[in-house]
Amino acid sequence: MGRVAGLAGVSVRTLHHYDEIGLVRPSGRTAAGYRTYAADDVERLREVLAYRRLGFGLREVAELVGDPATDAVAHLRRLRGLLLERRDRADAMAAAIDRELESRAKGLPVTPEAQLGMLGARLYDAIGGAYTATRRTEPRIAAQIWDALGDARTVLNVGAGTGSYEPADRHVTAVEPSVVMRGQRPAGSAPCVAAGAEILPFDDGSFDVAMAVSTVHHWGDPLAGLREMRRVARRVVVLTFDTDEPGWQDRFWLTRDYLPEFASILADFPSLAGMADAIGARTEPVPIPWDCADGLFEAYWRRPAAYLEEHVRRAASVWTRVGPRTEQRAVRSLSDDLDSGRWAERNSGLAGLDAADLGLRLLVA
Repeated sequence: MGRVAGLAGVSVRTLHHYDEIGLVRPSGRTAAGYRTYAADDVERLREVLAYRRLGFGLREVAELVGDPATDAVAHLRRLRGLLLERRDRADAMAAAIDRELESRAKGLPVTPEAQLGMLGARLYDAIGGAYTATRRTEPRIAAQIWDALGDARTVLNVGAGTGSYEPADRHVTAVEPSVVMRGQRPAGSAPCVAAGAEILPFDDGSFDVAMAVSTVHHWGDPLAGLREMRRVARRVVVLTFDTDEPGWQDRFWLTRDYLPEFASILADFPSLAGMADAIGARTEPVPIPWDCADGLFEAYWRRPAAYLEEHVRRAASVWTRVGPRTEQRAVRSLSDDLDSGRWAERNSGLAGLDAADLGLRLLVA
């Protein structure tokens, strides 16, 4: 017990307490009567301590580690998702603090809503309030997605957001973890379940198809989420992003010239090939029309002045993730280049294009 306590960074007294309450019981004893931990005991202790350090109470931890349907791999995926969610919350809080500091430095008033809202800052919620203003279904992209759904009658929409791209002629069930997003779903839209992609609360094969549109990059464990979609549906359709091509960040002038930090945001994102292999999918390019109605990050590739608008940027998670200082630098530089004509000189070839391939891909399994 002493050796295990030393390795785990806890006291022997803590291990005694866990033994007494049945949370982690050493499965063996030496001839002298000392408690000994088997490999499974150490694994359970690791899970208990990880959940404790994430702030769970002992009763909650007991329920989590005692779930017979959750194995070690599932615990690791859940823990990873919780850690990434905590990181996103910290990023959003830091961005909110930076905005308040900037406002105070300029002598501007800070509303009570802004002050208290910072405490609950979360990436989904930080960007979610702007979605209804710019994030709408783009008919040409929708046609490609809906064609991939085939003859499916029951559809699960994972990371459903406010409901864009949900087909009106099928029976849809939505899954969305953000309360802000769920609250913006229009009246009469599909029923929405509060859950994350990595642990879907449905039986195997519950749906004809599971779809996910521009959401995989928000998941704590994208591959686990994709496999969950494959588990609960006989087919899978996912709109995501390709980072396999060397120099992929140079496909789009905004990330190439003004926001190179975009590459670091997706540094841990799975490869397109890895995602396709996880669910046995083929890939299709999804061109973005020059007048795209959906205000996704790349939507304004032929309308650069749109990126100077605050409400446009707030509806794309990239801007929140890079932080306000990087955002302000990029916007200033773009504004200067638009005023001087440098942007037009660098990107003169875009004027004649009706659509552009900027890395959006459809996975169809």
